[in-house]
Amino acid sequence: MTSTLQDSARHVRNGIQAATAGLVGRDQLAELIVLAAVAGEHLLVIGPPGTAKSAVVRRVAQALGGRYFEYLLGRFTEPSELFGPVDLRKLREGTVETDVTGMLPEADVAFLDEVFLGSTAILNTLLGVLNERRFRRGHTQVDCPLRVAVGAANALPDDEGLAAFADRFLLHLFVEPVPDHQLEAMLAGGWRSDAAPAATPAGLVHLDTLCRTLHDVQLEAVRPVLAEAVRDLRRAGVHLSDRRIVKSQRLIAAAAVLAGRREAGPADLWPLLYVLPTKEAQHSARDVLKEQLAHATHPHLFSAVEAASMQPMSRVGRLVDGARRCLGSAEAGRTAEAEALLREIDANFHADALPAELAECRRSLAALLAVAA
Repeated sequence: MTSTLQDSARHVRNGIQAATAGLVGRDQLAELIVLAAVAGEHLLVIGPPGTAKSAVVRRVAQALGGRYFEYLLGRFTEPSELFGPVDLRKLREGTVETDVTGMLPEADVAFLDEVFLGSTAILNTLLGVLNERRFRRGHTQVDCPLRVAVGAANALPDDEGLAAFADRFLLHLFVEPVPDHQLEAMLAGGWRSDAAPAATPAGLVHLDTLCRTLHDVQLEAVRPVLAEAVRDLRRAGVHLSDRRIVKSQRLIAAAAVLAGRREAGPADLWPLLYVLPTKEAQHSARDVLKEQLAHATHPHLFSAVEAASMQPMSRVGRLVDGARRCLGSAEAGRTAEAEALLREIDANFHADALPAELAECRRSLAALLAVAA
C-alpha cells in the first residue's frame, strides 16, 4: 500500500513538472494547486495580470485529468454563465431547473479569474459549491465533483463581505512578475513551450489515491509544533482565525501524503505560511517561525516549501532532483550545471551537516567534474 502511495505521489509530481515546463518561476503555483486538491481546499492567487496564472492552472488541470472549467468574471456576469442556463424542457413542464452540462457544477478543477467581481448571487452560489461541493438553484440540487478551485484577483478586497468570501480560500499565494535576472530564461522557456506537445493526462486515479489517504495521516508528532507556532504568531501580532488554524492540519497532512508518507512531522509544517491571508502576515511569519520552519523540506514540492521557509533544508529536494537530472543527462553543458549545483550545495551546507541523500549526490557530481577535467 505504501508503494502505491509513493507511486501516486511520484505521478502527481511528474504532472506538475509537465505542467510548468517552459513557465519560469511558476512551479510554486502549480505545487500549491496540487496541495490544495489533495487537501480538498481551494487556492486564491493575488497578483497583476499577465503573470501566467491562468496558463498554469489550465496546464495542471490538463496534467491531472478530469473536467476543467475556466471563466473571467465581470460586473455584468450572469449566474447562468458559470452554472448553466435554465433547462427549457423542464421549464415547459413547469419546473425551474438548471442545465449544468459542461458548466462549473460538473468541473473537477476550476479557475475563476477576477473572482471578486462576481455579483452577490454568483458569490452566494459559489459558497455552496466551494464549501459543501453542492450546487443549489431553484429545484436543482447537484453534488459537485470539484477537487480544487483557484480564484484569482489583482488585489485582496477591502470590502468586508468580499473579505469573508476570500477567507473561504484556505491558501493564499501572492505572485509577482518574473524578476530581471530570469527574463532570458522566461523568453527561452516561453518560446519552447509554444511548440511543446500538450501534457498527457495522468488521470485522477493518482490524485484520488492521495485524497483517500489524507484522513489516515498521523498528526500527533506535528500538532504540538503547530500549536506553538500559532502561539508565536499571536505573540508577534499575527492572527489566524480558529477555523483556518484547524483547517491548516489538512494541508499539513496533504504535504505528508504528497511525500508518500502516512505520518506528518515538523518538516511538514510549512503550508501554515500560505494559510496566513495577507502578504504582510506571510512576510512576518517567515521571521517569527524561522526556528520551526528550519526543518521544512519536501521531496516533490520543491518551490512551495523553499518559498515558505527560505532556509537550507528546504532546498534539499530541489538540489537532489537537479543533481540526479544532471547526472542522468548526456547534454554537453552538464559540467557547467554540475559546477553550479556544487557551488549551491557548498554555500548552503557544511560538509558534516549534509543530508545523506544530498551528500551522495555531491560525491557523484564531484566525480563527474573530475572525469571531465
